[in-house]
Amino acid sequence: MVIRKGFKFKLRLKPYDDDNLLFRFTGCGRFVWNKALAMQKERLDAGERCLSGIDLINLLPEWKKQFPFLKEAPSQVLQQRLMDLDRALLEAFDKTNPKKFPTFKKKYRSSASFRYPQGFKVDGSTIFLPKLGWFRFFKSREIDGTPKNVTVSFRAGSWFISIQTEQEVTDIVHPSSSAVGGDRGVYRTLTLSNGRYFDPVNSYRVAEKKLAKAQRKLARMVKKSNNWQKQQRRIQKIHLHIANIRLNHLHQISHEVSKNHALIVLEDLDVKNMSASAKGTVESPGKNVEQKAGLNKAILDQGWGELKRQIIYKQLWRGGQVIFVPPAYSSQECSQCGHTSNENRPSQELFYCKKCGYTSNADENAAKVILSRAGQCPGSLVVSNGAVTPSQTGTNKVVA
Repeated sequence: MVIRKGFKFKLRLKPYDDDNLLFRFTGCGRFVWNKALAMQKERLDAGERCLSGIDLINLLPEWKKQFPFLKEAPSQVLQQRLMDLDRALLEAFDKTNPKKFPTFKKKYRSSASFRYPQGFKVDGSTIFLPKLGWFRFFKSREIDGTPKNVTVSFRAGSWFISIQTEQEVTDIVHPSSSAVGGDRGVYRTLTLSNGRYFDPVNSYRVAEKKLAKAQRKLARMVKKSNNWQKQQRRIQKIHLHIANIRLNHLHQISHEVSKNHALIVLEDLDVKNMSASAKGTVESPGKNVEQKAGLNKAILDQGWGELKRQIIYKQLWRGGQVIFVPPAYSSQECSQCGHTSNENRPSQELFYCKKCGYTSNADENAAKVILSRAGQCPGSLVVSNGAVTPSQTGTNKVVA
């Protein structure tokens, strides 16, 4: 099995280094993206099929004659941008799981990037980028595997490199043999069926007032002016700080859970629908809009989707497994007798079964219910008293 990993480092640009060339590369990539997207939309409006990524790449020599500034950027950088557009169009027209139709790229964005699929060299804490030269970077950890491509990105006033590597591994066996259910929540980011839980950091809530003050200041400035761009950069740094705190917290959670458990069972939550606005329309306005907006902020501040993504790929690296079960009534079902009623949860933290009298923390009870539901999903593991062994029937079984 091939394992792909990404290693992100901050570039060490010296004070006298001129990053205008980096910005010009991102600008050339943005230009060919917008030009190709406009061409594809014209073809769609005329009832014609979109050009393939290869067809778009074949147009690059002609575009370079029309727009000589495109010659500054490496050809592979422009080719990669066109292949990204082709992939985005294919995903937009995918009938099984359609994505949002690609949009035009704006100049004043909080981030920009370009990618090298080849031609780069990594030597210790330095990297060679075609048409740019050698750069030093803050090497905070060792790079495992064979480097396959590198992405140069700009965010909140700093340049970063992301090196993707590939590594061939065989016979991965998870060091643990335990199984655990996990309940994602607002008051607790994740609660496990064994009683372990992780408190939230609420990085957005902590910086919310500071962010709002900076945004109000930006709104009073002349758009696109120098002061406007400086203030926008300050706002980007606040957003980056919020995201970094959340990301670090989620990595700590996913690392501990994945390291200690071979089977992790989670609810199959639709975060997008759960955090949708309740405003409604003018004819049919929503109810409890302010309360729902607060709940939406709390849900998004926990990073449920990112936590799910991290647990999946870390389990894949360690040879573990993740099962997703239906989330319906997991907070109202008793983990001991199976009785389901909305009266079983008298408060946010307390669970009290009206039938058998079982009392527990509500999130911990829900995590136990989620673990028990893994027995209803087909898979390759049997859960027996918290131990995981290969299945003989092709289905999971939970033994209390």
